[in-house]
Amino acid sequence: MEGDVFSGIGNGTQVDGKVLQTFQKSFGQVQDILDQNRALINEINQNHESKVPDNLTRNVGLIRELNNNIRRVVNLYADLSTSFSQSVEASSEGESGGTLKSDGKASQKRIRSG
Repeated sequence: MEGDVFSGIGNGTQVDGKVLQTFQKSFGQVQDILDQNRALINEINQNHESKVPDNLTRNVGLIRELNNNIRRVVNLYADLSTSFSQSVEASSEGESGGTLKSDGKASQKRIRSG
C-alpha cells in the first residue's frame, strides 16, 4: 500500500498510503478493544444476575478494566484526530503554496492578482 494516495476526503485532500495505514491500524485497535468491552459487559451482567458474592466482587475489577479500555479508545480517537488534522493541514499547505517555518508553524504565501 505504500505510495497509494487516498483522495476523496472532504474537498479532495489527498492522504498518502502511510497515513491511511496508520488510520487502519488504529481503527483495528479500537475494534479489538470494543470487542473486549462487549465480552466484559456480558460477563459483568452475568455476574450481576447471579448475585453470587464472589462474582459481584469480581465485577469491581471487570468494571475497572472496562473503564481503562474506554480511556484507551478515547486516547486512540484523540491521536487519530490529531494525526488526521496534521495530515490534512500538511496536504493543504502543499497545495496552496504554504511553507513551514523552523518553529513548525505554517505561513501562507500570498499571490497578488494584478
